[in-house]
Amino acid sequence: MTLLSSYPCIALFNCSTAPGFPCFCWTKKCSPDMQSSLKQVQKLLSTHEAAYLQSLRTLRKKLNLLQNTATKQTGKANNGQHTAQTSEVANSRKLGKAQNPGHEVHFLCDAGYELVGAESRMCQESLTWSDINECASSPCLNGGTCVDEMNQFSCTCTKGWAGATCQSPVPTSTKQNRGTTHCTCDPGYTISGRDGTSCKDIDECELFHMGQAGRLCIHACVNTPGGYRCTCPAGYNLTRDGRNCKDIDECATRLNNCTRDQMCLNNYGGFQCVRVDCPAYETPPTRNPPCSVDNKVCSQAPNSISHHYLSVVSNLSAPRTMFRVSTLRLMGNTLRFSLLGRGQAERHFTVQRSDRQTGQLVLGCPVQGPATLEAEVEMTELEKGVQLERYITKITMFISQYEF
Repeated sequence: MTLLSSYPCIALFNCSTAPGFPCFCWTKKCSPDMQSSLKQVQKLLSTHEAAYLQSLRTLRKKLNLLQNTATKQTGKANNGQHTAQTSEVANSRKLGKAQNPGHEVHFLCDAGYELVGAESRMCQESLTWSDINECASSPCLNGGTCVDEMNQFSCTCTKGWAGATCQSPVPTSTKQNRGTTHCTCDPGYTISGRDGTSCKDIDECELFHMGQAGRLCIHACVNTPGGYRCTCPAGYNLTRDGRNCKDIDECATRLNNCTRDQMCLNNYGGFQCVRVDCPAYETPPTRNPPCSVDNKVCSQAPNSISHHYLSVVSNLSAPRTMFRVSTLRLMGNTLRFSLLGRGQAERHFTVQRSDRQTGQLVLGCPVQGPATLEAEVEMTELEKGVQLERYITKITMFISQYEF
């Protein structure tokens, strides 16, 4: 409390009745009018002080109430009762394990994928996740500039474009004689409207995708304002020409989930995890000494079993040689090739001899993928009708869903 020395006498508090307050006492006597004025000032200050203390108590109560409410909500969130759940993004890694309001998480796409939408999300007070950057997905087309706003965005379009996302072209016009106006449209658009003053997008995918000059895209065509773009299925990347698709080698780029005891085999549009288990024989086949006459297991067991895997596209033209089996040195006087098993193998394959020491597996007709075909080719060396050597070659063919 500040006391002004310009007053002839100030006695706001009685030192004996107001302990704890600073007191200033003067011995100079005050006039009756001055004493009355001082009493009014004292009463006014007391009223303001009481109002201030009441406001302070009310504010403290509100702060305590807000603190208790926040503590309860945080406790419930930590107990899993009202915890915001982050929506998972396929083919990505999530950075951050935040669960409470105000926290953020970030997403990073796996190799071969592109993020659509905001890469960061924040937990709101309503325990829902909201995109932070509304412009992260580049929604403005044709060179438009995106302006991020609260839970929305707006686009500032370049000259010649209009619309919420700058998707509509503005016709260009030139003045002709006699006061007429002739409108022309940008490439990829055609004049439309009764008065011919608007432009309509041309759907190149519908008109030219299967044209005489060939397909616009090897896989899928997507129409865009004023043009088109090609897309590829999962497991493929678009080539530099923007029309064809190239297979992604998941085995070479480690985009596979094969375990250590499995072999990763890349095929068109994907991969296969294969584990080869060699059979165990009671008596290993050998020529020195030869198998005994009464040991059929030994005599019928092959000298070797080899596994081979092929990756081919769908509807491959046929007949076509898929694999060749040969011997470097003929030990007997006869070499025989045959196709083991029946059913699927006989419906799709045949075995033919290409020369004296080579046999070949032939695909008889085109096969629509996706499919997996298996065949076993047996090569046997004979000496005057007696089996000397026997080799089995197992061929597994993975056929893609697509023709590229």
